[in-house]
Amino acid sequence: MSEDSTIVQLDTMRRLMEDIFVKLGVPKEDAKICADVLITSDRRGIDSHGCARLYMYYIRIKRGQQLPKTNLTIEQEMPSTARLSANNGMGQVAATKAMQMAIDKAKKTGIGMVTVGQSNHFGIAGYYALMAANQDMIGICGTNARPAIAPTWSVEPKLGTNPLTIGVPTDWEFPWIADHATSIVQRGKIEIYAREGRDVVPGWVIDENGNAATDANQILQDLLDKKAALTPLGGIGEDTGGHKGYNYATLVEILSATLSKANFLSATIGLDKDGNSIPYNLGHFFIAINISAFINLKEFKKTIGQLLRELSSSKLAPDSDYVYVAGEKEHIAERKRGRNGFPISKETQKQIKIMANDLNLNLVKYNMDLKSIEIGDEVDTGW
Repeated sequence: MSEDSTIVQLDTMRRLMEDIFVKLGVPKEDAKICADVLITSDRRGIDSHGCARLYMYYIRIKRGQQLPKTNLTIEQEMPSTARLSANNGMGQVAATKAMQMAIDKAKKTGIGMVTVGQSNHFGIAGYYALMAANQDMIGICGTNARPAIAPTWSVEPKLGTNPLTIGVPTDWEFPWIADHATSIVQRGKIEIYAREGRDVVPGWVIDENGNAATDANQILQDLLDKKAALTPLGGIGEDTGGHKGYNYATLVEILSATLSKANFLSATIGLDKDGNSIPYNLGHFFIAINISAFINLKEFKKTIGQLLRELSSSKLAPDSDYVYVAGEKEHIAERKRGRNGFPISKETQKQIKIMANDLNLNLVKYNMDLKSIEIGDEVDTGW
């Protein structure tokens, strides 16, 4: 933990985020959903997409780029499928309701798939895969995003980080959850490195000359200026399989955007030709698979548990002491942070103070003393 960080309890931050969303015009029940998605990220140790992302939504709502109220409409529907429109509302609200719709359809037909268009950033994709896994379904979901990844053989950001996320129930204490971007790293992690004054790992980012970039602060600016791009899973070129990550990112773009009539690739930049902010019109997809339509649920969970136990007991590599399975590190983080709270950076503290001052929220109510945090002028960080 950075020496500039401070520890906050999960319930305290949840209440604060919920109140901030309400002050921004998000209806109370929707604010609870938005806050729950963000705090789940913090609870599971995914610091890039929890309360550190709250300021992004604040900025977008304040400048009128997205709406605080979500008028979710059904554009097309069949027994196993549906296409919804979020009508530029809150991505978390649209996504939560869409995944639940997919789950409800799967209970009746064996499998359900729902897409959402005209939407916005929806937080961690793992939240929605968990929804399915916790209801004894296999959950698969993804979303497109503003351009960040350069296609293999290119240096121009075209694809979003486009997570392809899967959740599976098990007989372990936690579901198997693979929640990964189709880039090696996400912008949020580079933001963390920039706050900590660290260089990023060579190969995460490619600059306009085709070289690996490492200066985190410069990368953040160059990403905005299209002078740098994230690399797909596998890295730069084909030698380490970068083309595979490129193709998977493209698949997520197809499932998210074309089936929901959302924007895709360069159209998701959130700016018009004159540089004015406009809606992102992102797309998402959600798939729920009813395990009981194929096999006895208890038998399935036992089989998955045996599979994971065999993987975790694999012969260790030198200097390794344990083989983790997907979702295990997050489960450990949940238990630890549930007891001890979690750290928020000085930059996030600054953003919280800016929002609280603007929205007339007394941080003392949330056991936060940020008097020593100097905020200066509000800065739009490119969101």
